Amino acid sequence: MTSRIHSGATPKQIATDLEPLLAIHEQGISLEDLKRLVRDCLVPHLVHYEHPGFHSLYNFLPDEGAAFGAKLALEHNQGVTNWQVSPGGVMLEELCCQMLCRLFGLNPGADATFMYSGTYANHQALYLALHRKAERCGFSLAEEGIAGFPNLGRLAVVASEEAHFSIRQTLRMLGLGERSLVQIPADENRRMDVRRLRETLLHLAEHRDVVAVVMTAGISSTGSIDPIGPVIDLCEDLDAWIHIDGAYGFAYRLLPEYEDHFSRAELADSVTWDPHKQLGVPIPCSVLFCRRREDFERMALYSGYFNREGEIEPNPGLKSAPSTRPLSALPLVATMRHLGLEGIRKRLRIPLEAIRALAEELAGEEDIELLNEPDLGIVCLRIKPPGFPAGNLDALQQYLYERTMNEAERSISLTEINGKTALRFLVVSKTVTARSLMETIQYLRRLVPEFPTP
Repeated sequence: MTSRIHSGATPKQIATDLEPLLAIHEQGISLEDLKRLVRDCLVPHLVHYEHPGFHSLYNFLPDEGAAFGAKLALEHNQGVTNWQVSPGGVMLEELCCQMLCRLFGLNPGADATFMYSGTYANHQALYLALHRKAERCGFSLAEEGIAGFPNLGRLAVVASEEAHFSIRQTLRMLGLGERSLVQIPADENRRMDVRRLRETLLHLAEHRDVVAVVMTAGISSTGSIDPIGPVIDLCEDLDAWIHIDGAYGFAYRLLPEYEDHFSRAELADSVTWDPHKQLGVPIPCSVLFCRRREDFERMALYSGYFNREGEIEPNPGLKSAPSTRPLSALPLVATMRHLGLEGIRKRLRIPLEAIRALAEELAGEEDIELLNEPDLGIVCLRIKPPGFPAGNLDALQQYLYERTMNEAERSISLTEINGKTALRFLVVSKTVTARSLMETIQYLRRLVPEFPTP
C-alpha cells in the first residue's frame, strides 16, 4: 500500500494533469489508451480510503458483496423508477425497503424509499412535514405552495444547534428560509438539551406553529446521538412531524448494546439513513423511512406515459422525486446477504472499538484535551502541549490539520466544539485500528515543534 493517502497536489497541479483526459477530439482513442490516460492523469489524485491513516470522512471502499452487487447493477444499468423499466429491479427495491423496515424494528405500516443522499432524504422528510401541516390548515401544498399559509412567519422547524447543515439548506429550498429554524442548545457532549427543548416549545406555543422537530442520530461533528426517547415523549402531544436524521448513526440500531440510544425511534414520522456510510456500499445509497407508508403518497406525480394513475404494479418513483434512479438496493442487499447480521454487527463494531480505545488511551495524556465522549466512531480533541500559550491553541490545531492534509500521509478533519478549534477523528473503515489512530497522534505531536510562533 502507498504511504500517501493521495497525491497532495494543488488544485492547479491536478487541473494541469487532467488536461489530456479532457481534450475531446474528433477521433476517439482505444480503450487501452483510455485506461492508460486515466491511470496516469486521474488515479494518482484519488484518495485511498482503505489507508489505515484515513480518519477524516465517511468514505471507504466497497465490501466484497457490495462490489459484486454494484458490478451487476452497472452491467445491466437498470433504472428502477417504474415497473415497465425494470420489473426485477423495482421488486428488489420494494422488497428491500420492507425488509429494512422489519430489520430496524419499525411499525408494520412503515415503508421506505431509496434516495441519492442523506441531504435529499432530509429535504423530502421536511417537505412531507410541511405538506401535512398544509393539509391540517385546509389546503394542498402541492397545489397552492407555501403561499397557502396565511402567515409564513409563524412556521418553525426545531432542531439542535448541531443539526446537519442540510436542514438549513432544506428550509432555503422549501421557501421557508433559515429564519424559520429554531435551534436548541446542545449539552456538554453536543446532544440536544431536552430541558432547553421543553422551554423552547412552551415559548413557541404562544406565537409560532411548529412544523417539525428534527433530531440527529450521529451528529456530524462528534457522532453524538440526540436523546431520541425523551424528545419523542416530550413531543407526544405536539402537532408536529418528528424526524430523525440518522444518516450516520441509524445503522447502530442494529447493535443490541445501542437499544437504549434508539428507544422509541419507531415512533418518529421519518428517519434518514445512509448505508454508504457504514456498510461498504457504493455512493449513492441513502434511505428515507416513513412510519406510515401512505405519507409517501404526497410525493406521487402521474403522467400519461409513465407512472400512470391506477396502475397496480409498484412504481418506486411515486415515493420520491428522482424520475431516474439507479439500482442502489442491489449492492446493499448483496453485502447484507453476504455478511449476515452477525457479520454486519461485527463490521459496525470495528470502528467503535477503535475510537473508544483511542479515547481511553488519551484520557490521561497531559498534552491531549478530549472534547467529547464518543457515542459512535468519532472523537474530537486538541493537541495541547504543556506551557503552550492558550491564545495560540486554535491556530495550532489549524496548523496541524493543514500540515497533515498537505503531506497526505494521514487524513483528519477539522471542526469547532464549544468555540474551540478541534481535530476530528472519524472511523468507518475496518482497516483503521486503535494502533493506526495512535500513530496519527504521534505524527501530530512531531509536527508541534515546527509550529511557526507569532
